[in-house]
Amino acid sequence: QVQLVESGGGSVQAGGSLRLSCAASGYTSYSSVIIAWFRQAPGKEREGVAATYARGSVSYYSDSVKGRFIISLDNAKNSVYLQMNSLRPEDTAMYYCAADRHVSMTKAQALGIMTYENWGQGTQVTVSS
Repeated sequence: QVQLVESGGGSVQAGGSLRLSCAASGYTSYSSVIIAWFRQAPGKEREGVAATYARGSVSYYSDSVKGRFIISLDNAKNSVYLQMNSLRPEDTAMYYCAADRHVSMTKAQALGIMTYENWGQGTQVTVSS
């Protein structure tokens, strides 16, 4: 059974930084596994912000975070991180880690909610102005 556990959320002032972590377990092989970060603000739809293959070098970012957020891997720990810099009040949301197995994807697919069956419980990020 695949499990995803997020951590690292919190409160920060605008312009600050946070790093989220997602520990993945339950996969017998991480070949073709893609892991993504999504976020959902109150009253808004869940949106994909970054995704990367667990054993690859391809990463995808939404336009709203590109240049500010960085997704990275620690293969030894089967963990994915989301370094969030230059945070803005509009980045305030519950952040979720998601994972699934797909051979190849477009950016839209990689950041699409329907792509993923496995989800973490979420971690809250609050950015104050």
